[in-house]
Amino acid sequence: MRFLANENFPLLSVRLLRQANLEVASVSEDAPGIEDADVLARAADEQLVILTFDRDYGELIYRLRMRSPRGVIYLRFRPHTPEEPASVLLNLLQMEGLQFEERFTVVDRDRIRQRPLP
Repeated sequence: MRFLANENFPLLSVRLLRQANLEVASVSEDAPGIEDADVLARAADEQLVILTFDRDYGELIYRLRMRSPRGVIYLRFRPHTPEEPASVLLNLLQMEGLQFEERFTVVDRDRIRQRPLP
């Protein structure tokens, strides 16, 4: 599974995920300031799972019917530290029964919800 960290995803977490041998591209490094629709298009073209704190991807995918990426992991909380998102994702990836490809995953502090991508 390959990831695209949205611009709001901390670079420190991106680096920690890479140290854990995950393939993570970063909008902050590659194309800062691009629009959400462009992030979505890149993720769809390159078959990447978006990592984000931005709820707008749900609207773009479900309401505006833009092309779906490989998956979306929407962290719906404010991180306490720049390392926390990496820690949360690494824990999620170890949980049995969760599939992140072809799913829109919403992660709250106390629950996880998933919905199939169109």
